[in-house]
Amino acid sequence: MSIEKVNPPSKMALFNDYWSPKIVGDLNDAHIKFAKFKGEFVWHKHDNEDELFFVIKGTLLIKLRDKDIYLNEGEFVTIPKGVEHMPVADEEVHVMLIEPRTTLNTGNACSELTKRDLDRI
Repeated sequence: MSIEKVNPPSKMALFNDYWSPKIVGDLNDAHIKFAKFKGEFVWHKHDNEDELFFVIKGTLLIKLRDKDIYLNEGEFVTIPKGVEHMPVADEEVHVMLIEPRTTLNTGNACSELTKRDLDRI
């Protein structure tokens, strides 16, 4: 097993597609993923998994049914399982996600944005 450090800007430079998380590490039964967001995602929820959004660069809006949460660089929020949410990025945002390996990016809302087989970078 090789233990390597991860440099977020270097990893983010490896891809340009939006809403397509890339696996950059593993933590117990969870994946650590990097993604670039721009525009609106879809309303969705994860029935069995909590999800952590950590903003590396930019500003991210997480819409909930009862309020909006704005995340700036260096801030994060954990969305509990079963809570409907929709990420929105007016400008490109770089995000780290920590979520169980079983987590499908669109949760219960399959769409053209659904990514079943994630690349590892």
